[in-house]
Amino acid sequence: MTILEIHEYLQQLFDVVALVGNGDAVITAPAKIETAQKGEVSFVANEKYLKFLATTEASLLIVHNSVNVDEYSHKTSFLKVADPYSAFVFLLQKFSIPRTIAPKGIAATASIGQNVTIGEGVSIGEYVVIGDRCTIGRNCVIGAHTVLLHDVVLGDDSVFFPSVICYDGTTIGKRVIIHSGSVIGADGFGFAPQKDGSYVKIPQMGIVEIGDDVEIGANTTIDRATMGSTVIGNGVKIDNLVQLAHNCRIGDHTVIAAQAGISGSVTMGRQCVIGGQVGCAGHLELADRTQVAAQAGISKSFLQPGLVLRGYPAQPMRDQLKHEAMSRNLGSMKEKLDRLERELTALKTSSEG
Repeated sequence: MTILEIHEYLQQLFDVVALVGNGDAVITAPAKIETAQKGEVSFVANEKYLKFLATTEASLLIVHNSVNVDEYSHKTSFLKVADPYSAFVFLLQKFSIPRTIAPKGIAATASIGQNVTIGEGVSIGEYVVIGDRCTIGRNCVIGAHTVLLHDVVLGDDSVFFPSVICYDGTTIGKRVIIHSGSVIGADGFGFAPQKDGSYVKIPQMGIVEIGDDVEIGANTTIDRATMGSTVIGNGVKIDNLVQLAHNCRIGDHTVIAAQAGISGSVTMGRQCVIGGQVGCAGHLELADRTQVAAQAGISKSFLQPGLVLRGYPAQPMRDQLKHEAMSRNLGSMKEKLDRLERELTALKTSSEG
């Protein structure tokens, strides 16, 4: 694409895109600003990368409207937009090459059960196992060694990378992406303690329901409900190595980063942001737009929308920072208390004498 063609493309997506510099150059690939060469495009969305404006060899940079680029426009062209990060993401989509997960059609080694409904344009890879009464939507791609147990429903245009496991009864929406090694619908961790110290398994009779436009990272596990459904809302994005326990309900467009562990019957609102390695106790609720910093431990419900939580146990950011500041001063506070105690003892001794 020429720079002018990229300009025209982004103009269709963003209100104002200003071109500074030459628009005739051909762009062949995206690249990081630190290593970009002639013919490549990069972006600046964080101020700390502005230092590379002087050194980058990129032919095109996408920057924020506020960035002054006049002194660099003789060697690099610029597209100025309100949201350079999103603009670059849309441009990446233009340059990205689709992966071949499975060839069109059904591989000869695939095992298809009875009364299975398969839509048009489906790709089913080698050694895939599809159980009885499953429904596979149009244009779905199912990678090699994936297993769908009986009565799984998979919506149109969904993609399973190799070695995904979906237990029986799982319902998955349209345009869902699930990466390798993920297990959807395994039994929840339910065991009833007995008087003799043993445990009796609680039958896990529910299912998992996943909405449209969800993406689930590699080696993530989402447990089926004890009764009813574990529910993942529309547009939810879940990173690698995340555990979601039975009967959780995750609101639309919530994002959960790697190694988070969400205990059973947790309800999260819409558009929450959960950082890496967050731990969440069971049977609690987070309101819409809650943000949780990495490694926080959530031990109670937070029902006020838009809170930013941090620490262990998790607290609103302002409270947690105050407590951190107090903790850092504990040493000097102890020294003061010790000194005051000595002075008080000396005064007491003096008055008694």
